[in-house]
Amino acid sequence: MENFIKKVLEGKTDEESHRYFVRFGKGDYARRFLISFAKGTKIKVKASFELANDLVRFIRDNSDSKFSGKVLSKEKVEGLDGRKKAGVFVYEISESALHEFPHAYYYLLDVNSNDIILKIKKSLPKPGKDEKKIDDKFCSLEIGEKHWHALKQTFFWDVPECKKATIEHELKITDIVLPKDEKDPVKIREMAKRKGTIVRTIEADGKKTHKDYPLEA
Repeated sequence: MENFIKKVLEGKTDEESHRYFVRFGKGDYARRFLISFAKGTKIKVKASFELANDLVRFIRDNSDSKFSGKVLSKEKVEGLDGRKKAGVFVYEISESALHEFPHAYYYLLDVNSNDIILKIKKSLPKPGKDEKKIDDKFCSLEIGEKHWHALKQTFFWDVPECKKATIEHELKITDIVLPKDEKDPVKIREMAKRKGTIVRTIEADGKKTHKDYPLEA
């Protein structure tokens, strides 16, 4: 799998990755889409809330782990009991393989198996938080060394060999491109593309590098 950040940086934005940009208007947004790792006897990963879905998908694709916690869905899932809150359906699950939730809005889930421990907070952060207050530990993952190659390819593909690294992104949005021939203001907001620059900053064992990418998402 490819995580949503890599898709955007490589100009392959799809509907899933686009939705992480809908909340941004024109302007500069520092310290976004945070993820880090530290290598020891196990690999410890910390990330902000936007990485929750991709971390769950990564574990689902690379293990037979079962998930417990909350699944948020924009659509009602037939045959399951869920409660509606703030425009989404909330489903409480235990020891699930997630087959019934192929297209969740957010996976706020935990895993506790022999070589994988995942913990994700159970309430999404409120929008509009100051960049300094963004929770870079909303998701935490502890995973065995045997998963490192797949983990690196998915989340840390451009990070040099190191013991620990932190990645953050700055969004410089200069234009909002509205969809043509659409009158519904809700759909216009959801479909509008953000254009500008995204700066990916990697700090690997204390050494920082920056790279600019064109942004259209």
